[in-house]
Amino acid sequence: MTWLKRILGGLVLLVAVLALAIWLTLRGSLAQLDGERVLPALSAPVEAQRDARGYLTITAENRLDVARTLGFVHAQERFFQMDLMRRNAAGELSALVGAKALPLDQSRRTHRFRHRAELAIAGLAADERALLEAYVSGVNAGLGALGARPPEYLLLRQQPQPWVAADTVLVAYGMYLDLQGAQGRDDIATGLLHDAVPADWYAFLTQHSADWQAALDDSRVTALPLPESPLPDALRATRTACRDCSLRDARDIGSNNFAVSAAHGSEKRAIVADDMHLGLRSPGTWFKARMRWKDAAGSRDVAGVTLPGAPLLVVGSNGRVAWGFTNTTSDWADVVRLKLNAAGTHYQAGGTEKPLQRVVERIEVAGAAAVDHVVLESEWGPVLPQKAPAGQAYVLRWVAHDREGMNLRLMHMETAADVDEAVQLAAGAGMPAQNLVVADAGGRIAWTVIGAMPRRVGEEDMDRPQDWSDGRARWQGYLTAAEQPRVVDPADGRLWTANARMVGGAALKLLGNGGYDVGARGQQIRDALQAQDRFDEAGLHAIQLDHRALFLKRWRQLLLTQVLTPEFVAANGLADYRAEVEKSAEAARPDAVGYLLLRSFRMQALKSIFAPLSGLLEAQGAKLSDLKMVPETPGWALIQAARPDTLPAGFKTWSELLQRAVLDSRKELLDKYGSLAAATWGADNATSMRHPLSAAVPVLGAWLDQASQGMSGDSHMPRVHNHGHGQSERMVVAPGHEERGILVIPGGQSGHPLSPFYRGDHAAWLAGEPLPFLPAETKYRLALRP
Repeated sequence: MTWLKRILGGLVLLVAVLALAIWLTLRGSLAQLDGERVLPALSAPVEAQRDARGYLTITAENRLDVARTLGFVHAQERFFQMDLMRRNAAGELSALVGAKALPLDQSRRTHRFRHRAELAIAGLAADERALLEAYVSGVNAGLGALGARPPEYLLLRQQPQPWVAADTVLVAYGMYLDLQGAQGRDDIATGLLHDAVPADWYAFLTQHSADWQAALDDSRVTALPLPESPLPDALRATRTACRDCSLRDARDIGSNNFAVSAAHGSEKRAIVADDMHLGLRSPGTWFKARMRWKDAAGSRDVAGVTLPGAPLLVVGSNGRVAWGFTNTTSDWADVVRLKLNAAGTHYQAGGTEKPLQRVVERIEVAGAAAVDHVVLESEWGPVLPQKAPAGQAYVLRWVAHDREGMNLRLMHMETAADVDEAVQLAAGAGMPAQNLVVADAGGRIAWTVIGAMPRRVGEEDMDRPQDWSDGRARWQGYLTAAEQPRVVDPADGRLWTANARMVGGAALKLLGNGGYDVGARGQQIRDALQAQDRFDEAGLHAIQLDHRALFLKRWRQLLLTQVLTPEFVAANGLADYRAEVEKSAEAARPDAVGYLLLRSFRMQALKSIFAPLSGLLEAQGAKLSDLKMVPETPGWALIQAARPDTLPAGFKTWSELLQRAVLDSRKELLDKYGSLAAATWGADNATSMRHPLSAAVPVLGAWLDQASQGMSGDSHMPRVHNHGHGQSERMVVAPGHEERGILVIPGGQSGHPLSPFYRGDHAAWLAGEPLPFLPAETKYRLALRP
């Protein structure tokens, strides 16, 4: 047996040596936190400090040295995340992960974003170009200073590629894809709806909600009544069963920002709150940084969140001005319907025939041969893959494709002196258009749209495909700062945005409709702001965590008073169902069974109403969720009217439809969870912050993924958390009083699972606890020298 013991001992030793080698290799790819290092091109020494959670502070002599240092740290902590973002936008993921990414790459190549990035760089102002070049040099220095490849590249058996200037622009284009991701599908689907129903039904279905209104200018819309005609055939009979009957109450899951002026801020301070809602992953989207430098105007000190891959502060405070963003959900793209010649090679434009330009995009594929992908382009944009009527093609006219849509002018927010300066610079910023809410140290607040806004001419209906062949309809440049809508120094001293309609009248015509949120979340925030006279940071943070289900209150009343009748409850054994709805449906709490039952009933009822429309759209290559239609608005009106002639086929009465929604949704939950008691909202709405590679290597999931738990919140309330989407940061800050502010991100600062910062903020984010807006006491200190 001695030989067997020796063999086993040798194997154990071999495994131990191998494990040690892997551990040392992984440790070699950790960021340097302490000591000294040469960073080429620095003009003077720089210090990079971190607190115990990894919150970074950079102290430098000038802004370019700050950019170099930020690039160095971003690369050391988050390079793989940066790599995925540039490749996603460029359509270059297949070169990293293989052919499984090819369909996504082909769809991205439609936009030719790497080519457009080069054009955007050529148009940058000198200060923007210098900042970009400084950042790029820092990124490559940081990547080169790692002792080993980041661990993801070891698993993929790939080498990280150097960073170039276009890659930073691609990261910004990636945010366009996240925030304006419809890419024409909404217009095409809305056009199909328009062609399938009478005009009065089209207007009724696509109207803005009159039930939930919270526009900043107090503009109101009037509800369009249910048409007198019967339900159109397209909405009555299911000719094609829908495969995906899912509903969307908005094109965007949402973000919140709101502010109070000195009139309502404690100690006469203006305060901004901001929580941007995105898909949650590990590592998270943002990286916290405080950056200090000097310029001709004196000392600068800015803090907030940055986006790895870019040299700018995205949201935060510069001591004089604080700002936050939400997605506008306005209309920043049009679908143009081309008239083609018989060969499909030319199209009509301005009364003449012009050729489609053919571009071949080569897509490299790891482990396989490269694939050529053909893109056809018109003067208005690329041809979309969606099928158009015979003799026609759809092309996308999108702000993201224009030079005006991409630059680094957001950098000037870092030095803005007051709300007037901030609002003025907003129009020239090349970025996905956002609701900008800003406050200054003088106690003032303002709202406007930051980003390029097209000047539309001759368009009759921006919500569906248009014919531009005669030259009357077109985009005629971009609006100036003076033309963009704004609200400065509101009389009420309060501002709020939540992806819903913000203005009416002429201003709304400028913005268009990108699929606005129904408005309940914005109204709940507005009402909370108006419910008391004074707020401090903790008071605004409490609004960010508000998970009361006010939106579903009328659905709860409907369910309890009209649907769950004593006879129906007794006949179907629903006493426990009714008891849960009565007991625990008032808020989206993790332990609430009643909330999930109520929510599921609503979704099933609306699916039943719109299933015929969903099937109609799917038969033509679209989805119900593509529409710029909020199902809640027409769906609720149909239920309330309860007219027999507007009932979808398959149901004899509206009571039957609603009762069937109860039974079907209940069965689905019982099949999933086994019992009603187990069907809690937390069980259904757990966090799922997974590393991009954990699905491919499940055994490493516990190491790579962030801790998961059932979460409070949902889409139609301030605390948004809906099945993997939620608050990507929570910030509350008064400019000039940053020491009292709040800043929390999910996950942590680093993308390396062995880093002490990988989960730095996560426990506080899960619990809804505030963390300081500014970094805590320095724990790590890295000196960088030229």
